[in-house]
Amino acid sequence: MISENGNISIHTENIFPIIKKWLYSDKDIFIREVISNGCDAINKLKRLSSIGEASVDENEQFKITVAFSKTNKELRFSDNGIGMTAEEIKKYITQVAFSGAEEFINKYKDKIDEGNQIIGHFGLGFYSVFMVSDKVEIDTLSYQNGSEAANWVCSGGTDYTISSSGRTERGTTITLHISSDSEEYLDEFKLREIIKKYCQFMPVEIFLVNEDKEAEKTENDKDKEQVKPEPLNDINPLWLKKPSECKDEDYKDFYRKVFFDFNEPLFWIHLNVDYPFNLKGILYFPKLKNEMDMVEGQVKLYNNQVFVADNIKEVIPDFLLLLKGVIDCPDLPLNVSRSFLQKDSTVMKISRHIVNKVADKLLELFKEDRKKFEGFWKDIHIFIKYGCLRDEKFYDKVKDIIIYKTIDGEYTTLKEFTEKIATSEENKNKKVYYVSDELQQSQYINMFKTNNLNALVLNSTIDNHFISFIEMKESNISFARIDSDVTSELKAEGESISEEDTKALEEIFKNNIKDKKVQFKFDALKTENVPGIILISEQSRRMWEMSKMYGGLENMGFNDEKTLLINKNNNLIKSILANKNNDSKKEALAIACQHIYDLAMLSQNQLSPEAMTEFIARSNALIEKTID
Repeated sequence: MISENGNISIHTENIFPIIKKWLYSDKDIFIREVISNGCDAINKLKRLSSIGEASVDENEQFKITVAFSKTNKELRFSDNGIGMTAEEIKKYITQVAFSGAEEFINKYKDKIDEGNQIIGHFGLGFYSVFMVSDKVEIDTLSYQNGSEAANWVCSGGTDYTISSSGRTERGTTITLHISSDSEEYLDEFKLREIIKKYCQFMPVEIFLVNEDKEAEKTENDKDKEQVKPEPLNDINPLWLKKPSECKDEDYKDFYRKVFFDFNEPLFWIHLNVDYPFNLKGILYFPKLKNEMDMVEGQVKLYNNQVFVADNIKEVIPDFLLLLKGVIDCPDLPLNVSRSFLQKDSTVMKISRHIVNKVADKLLELFKEDRKKFEGFWKDIHIFIKYGCLRDEKFYDKVKDIIIYKTIDGEYTTLKEFTEKIATSEENKNKKVYYVSDELQQSQYINMFKTNNLNALVLNSTIDNHFISFIEMKESNISFARIDSDVTSELKAEGESISEEDTKALEEIFKNNIKDKKVQFKFDALKTENVPGIILISEQSRRMWEMSKMYGGLENMGFNDEKTLLINKNNNLIKSILANKNNDSKKEALAIACQHIYDLAMLSQNQLSPEAMTEFIARSNALIEKTID
């Protein structure tokens, strides 16, 4: 007969208020901790049975039952695991931070398969129940032959009572008498939600029972054939299987079930590592509708199938968090609440390994089916570029498979592209022209295409940063937007502007254009039908865009640094030059110069509302004159 009163053995007088209020950042976690302890108790029994130190019926169904009663304000967790004796309760429960899991591992480490880990490490998880309880009871019977069932009661202070129990079934039941400020944990929907979140893949089946509904059942209800209850969790998640055992549809089903995303993923990476650390998981590349969908994804971190947290950046580098997936790593060093990771060499190695596996998968896709890889590019290019910016080792692995879309609609690597353009004197240093807006820069694109020239399309928000990064990494490559300069291939051969004509044209345009900040350049272009185009310095534009992004330099005037290139090969320009001294044509010359400037600005979408109003009025007047 057991009967004993005692005090919980602690070294800090005020540890209970700390445990109750500050041990966990999220009160819901107490459910994970208690269920995890139940899983440990069952797994310990299985291990002992496997080495002949415990007797278990081979047909026994191991399970954890979570039962609740709003009427009685009780929440109950039951398992049919190893159980405890009164002495073990005193040893493992009443001595805070003495972990039974840790001692069990040390005692049986030579007899247990290391692949089957015990969840608990710290011995504090149990005390999370006091965050929501006024009183806690433990009713338990050990697996050991001849053991006496014991009952432990504690009301949230350091005093407890141990007495004999009438329990006849092996295992443990923990009953929480829920405090008035925590009664939301007696709601069936909330309990299901929490169990699904934290325990969805725990290795023991978990069942939820509403004791109030069970008590309301009539005798007729009880006589009816009962529907077999379904566990709330999947004890064999897909990531534990070998990749060779999994079909494409298995991966897609798992993706839908875990992330509630009914768009099929593009592809996935199945991680399955046993050495030098234990790491399993699946990372998915999601399909995006547009660039705005590229927000932080969801990578769930598990420890022995127990959910720890989403998107822990110490393990999953931030650029990989654009993906969706699950990572299970029992070797991660967790702190007391399992919510954050300690930074150490193991974490760094695991993180590096994950990054390398992602890079290897991308390389494999590129080499095995480039067309398929190109089809994925619009969905994955931001992820890859961001990864390169954040992790130079990742860039070093994937730099040769970074592809770019051209204005011809084809995909090319930078090496392939520069080898094709490095035929002219100008491109010995591999100057790469690019387009940031295919519609706005269509006039420049047409000039390129007419002259059999090519350019890259770099139109995402990350590309400004990325091209600067590439220029830094590849010293012989420079990027210039298609409207920043005129390549020699666009200039008419043998055509030149005399100094006299240049001065005359510059004077005419300066006198007749309202924008006095614009600079002038004069050339003869192969494209005869374009009288003038706007050129914007690449470096000035980059500085302006950067200042706009980060603030503080918007009004420095970088965006005002534009040049109007006058095409001497255009008939209108030739006519202006021919009538430079014709006084009767002064008004017509003024209208033509301003109109040429406005048309060039329109191709850049840079006309102000006032200038646009004037342009429309002038255009209408010119149309009227053609009819008259």
